[in-house]
Amino acid sequence: GDGGCLPVGVGFVDVGCVDVSGFSGDPVGVGDRLGVLLPEHAVYVMFTSGSTGRPKGVVVSHAGVVNRLLWMQGEFPLGVGDVVLQKTPVSFDVSVWELFWPLMVGARLVVADPGGHRDPVYLVGVIERWGVSVVHFVPSMLEVFVGEPSVVVGCSSVRRVFVSGEGLSSVLAGRFAGVCGAELVNLYGPTEASVDVTFHVVDGVVGVGVPIGRPVWNTRVLVLDSRLRPVPVGVVGELYVGGVQVARGYEGRVDLTVGRFVADPVSGVVGARVYRTGDVVRWGCGGVLEFVGRADFQVKVRGQRVELGEVEAVLAAQVGVAGAVVVLRSGVGGDFLVGFVVGEVGVVVDEVVVLEGVRRSLPGFMVPSVVVVLGEFPVTVHGKLDRKALPD
Repeated sequence: GDGGCLPVGVGFVDVGCVDVSGFSGDPVGVGDRLGVLLPEHAVYVMFTSGSTGRPKGVVVSHAGVVNRLLWMQGEFPLGVGDVVLQKTPVSFDVSVWELFWPLMVGARLVVADPGGHRDPVYLVGVIERWGVSVVHFVPSMLEVFVGEPSVVVGCSSVRRVFVSGEGLSSVLAGRFAGVCGAELVNLYGPTEASVDVTFHVVDGVVGVGVPIGRPVWNTRVLVLDSRLRPVPVGVVGELYVGGVQVARGYEGRVDLTVGRFVADPVSGVVGARVYRTGDVVRWGCGGVLEFVGRADFQVKVRGQRVELGEVEAVLAAQVGVAGAVVVLRSGVGGDFLVGFVVGEVGVVVDEVVVLEGVRRSLPGFMVPSVVVVLGEFPVTVHGKLDRKALPD
């Protein structure tokens, strides 16, 4: 920033480390609760799922959330006539900006019924009744939403739709553009970095995936190889995030914190940290980031490394397919890939035709052994795809 209240442009501010050795170990009292807040103090603890099944509590600071909100208002300003639909469960960090952004600028906030985020007919009714102008979806639910016939007529008030939480395919972006004239903005960010750290305004459908874009205010993004060296444009690497929005760490989990929140290997700033996201990305043309997949979504099939996200993108691009998920299964003959797909509204998907299309685009070891057509994908309470609930 420029030293004032509002950050200007894209820069880097490190909040540094806080020495807690001088603080009392006594229980928190009324005086502490009513004391002066500092930017580095915790604003909330948001729990995310862990690979071990034990949730991790991410401690996020006021500075991180305020930066995120000020950036959003600076880049996509709300006016007093705007209406924001709050439909995300509060256990999911998207709810933070849905709640606080309209309230801090005097716009209207409409709160959906619990569970309403999973019912497209209900959502269309709420949007039409209250004249909602700004709304958020995870891609899994956006896919269901654009398949609802009443969207074309009932959502004329919507001027901007934000998408985050999962990779956004160009196929889905194209379907959205076909039924809704609103601007579509793709957001990316882990819970460990104050909701979102990059953004991309979808201005055309190119390739198989929509870029996750460029960083928000006061945020640094690094694409590094396994030896923590920056990689060239077009080369995949792991994404690291630095700046004011990086969380303080995991509550009561020092072991996990030191493994994911590491010293910045590039900036040279003493005490600067970056968060290791575990996401594989690459720099594309024009200085935008392209999401490739999760580092833990890389599997081995018959000795060959396969990025599941790459196979999913090709499956989703087949005629009549609205969405696709690929998983690794094990059988008597060894490991093999299974593709799960859902069809577009009114389309009967032929598994044989889909597989033939995939074979024309991918080498044999990347082609799923079987394709399973589902009526819909299972989702979590947050509306995200639930891979663990896919049929065996």
